[in-house]
Amino acid sequence: MCGRFSNRFTWRELHDLYQAFLTGTPSSWRPRFNIAPTDQIPVIRFIDGARRIDLMRWGLIPAWAKEPGGFATHNARTDGFTTKPAFRDAWRKRRHCIVPASSFYEWRKSDKQPFAIGLGDGTPLGFAGLWDEWISPDGEVVLSCTILTVAPNSLMAPIHDRMPVILAPEQWPAWLGEVPATEAELLAMLGSFDAKRMKSWPVDKRVGNVRHQDDKLDAEMPPPLL
Repeated sequence: MCGRFSNRFTWRELHDLYQAFLTGTPSSWRPRFNIAPTDQIPVIRFIDGARRIDLMRWGLIPAWAKEPGGFATHNARTDGFTTKPAFRDAWRKRRHCIVPASSFYEWRKSDKQPFAIGLGDGTPLGFAGLWDEWISPDGEVVLSCTILTVAPNSLMAPIHDRMPVILAPEQWPAWLGEVPATEAELLAMLGSFDAKRMKSWPVDKRVGNVRHQDDKLDAEMPPPLL
């Protein structure tokens, strides 16, 4: 699964890094270092011929849901998401999106040590996601999203049994629908990212508390004193 991640990019940096038109105002987003489900996060879509960034609730609310929060939908497993009621309509409608991130966190099961995981060259991550639109009983339109997860690669396997689907930049246009792609081609993108292009590092256990949001959370811990 992917239950926490960081996005240390400003609104303008998101535009430059992901080449997307920014909706809303810059004041509606601040870099976050401990993002958790139900938080509002920047999400990239291809809408009306343009790549754009909107803030969405992390935790997909299907259009048919009577109310949000009935079950966990911040992640969608690639083994079966196309037929699960919570996600199948978004998939069929090709409501694909990319969730920007600088790193994500997982806890090693053996000792509960948290790790940050990112790309080895420090470039931004692009998680494969789905989005949907829900209308509340009082008429409010709520945009929400989920992050797809897959079996771990060799880097992640000692830490956790799932990892987010990470798309390479050259895959973004097809996933977003900017260029044609068959369903088979899209599904083929949803594999484990190349472990050789990633790195992991231990971080402070303070990351376990969502109230901690400072920019030191994703910093590597120094080695213990002998």
